[in-house]
Amino acid sequence: MQQHLIALDHVQGQIKELEERIKQRVEITPNIQLLKTLPGVANILAIVIEREMGTVDRFSSSAHFASYAGTVPTVKSSGGKTRYGRLRKQSNQYLKWAFIEAANVIVRQRRHPTWRAKHVTILYERIRQRKGHSVAVGAVARHLSEAAFWMLRKQE
Repeated sequence: MQQHLIALDHVQGQIKELEERIKQRVEITPNIQLLKTLPGVANILAIVIEREMGTVDRFSSSAHFASYAGTVPTVKSSGGKTRYGRLRKQSNQYLKWAFIEAANVIVRQRRHPTWRAKHVTILYERIRQRKGHSVAVGAVARHLSEAAFWMLRKQE
């Protein structure tokens, strides 16, 4: 057990060292600062989102960006019925990962007093009751991707 704890401490130290090296090499732009204000998004996720997104002007709407990021479900329609499936696979996997990770941070922190009243926590709880955890995480990820689009588009 003691060896595992020592190994864990070593790995955590390496992670901190790598994060510091990333921060030193990547210029913290105003867009990264804006993205860090999203719930669940810290330095690394903000850098990934900003670098993978490119310029926000290449997307005509938040729905197009969410589709590019892979945070929208697949849709199958036939005979007047519409079925929604898993999140899209044909997408930017790094963006998808970043938004899913941010959503998972929100899920883990949702019981903390400072997070309880946040809009995304309420959104997660509402959808989780009806559809389950996985669908709710996907919905929060989509909400975050659309919020990121609008924050960068309006620069606020």
